[in-house]
Amino acid sequence: MAKKKTPKDQAAWLTGQLLIAMPSLRDANFAQSVICLCVHSEDGAMGIVLNKPLQRLTFDALLKQLGVAPVPPARSIRMLSGGPVDGGRGFVLHSGEWSTEGSMAVDAQTRLTSSIEVLKAIAEGGGPRECVLALGYASWGPGQLEEEIGANVWLSVTPDETLLYDTKPELAWRSALAKLKVDPLLLSAAAGHA
Repeated sequence: MAKKKTPKDQAAWLTGQLLIAMPSLRDANFAQSVICLCVHSEDGAMGIVLNKPLQRLTFDALLKQLGVAPVPPARSIRMLSGGPVDGGRGFVLHSGEWSTEGSMAVDAQTRLTSSIEVLKAIAEGGGPRECVLALGYASWGPGQLEEEIGANVWLSVTPDETLLYDTKPELAWRSALAKLKVDPLLLSAAAGHA
């Protein structure tokens, strides 16, 4: 007999998934966004927007501000506006073969690191094989994300490395929907219940 899931068991079911904004979501921070959900628990959720390029700062300039050498770096990475919360805080979303103290496992293949060690490693030409740097993040309070999903605001899909690190920002939303075999022109803003 299968064990019945308790609310606590269900709380983390979206950790590691991609959230895809429905066409009806018009909020400028999240319209046509694709978000890697890094944490989802009964306490709320936190994620990184993957398809909003950072306009105001380059990787070289960030390293210079932080005093991380070498500048120019041996390797550069894509910079994102990770969400509307705490835009001065940086996070590196990266492949799981590399980690340091303070790296958090998102899932078996993905880590999130906010320490300067990851930036030093990347600047020197090392660090994680795949990565993006985000300033800021998206967050939801307890139960808020579940309510939004129930209101048909978000779809979810299992990520792959192409969607996480390589897809051009302007193509990410349609690419994530295509992974679900969904045509955005056929999506309805109304939620249904069986």
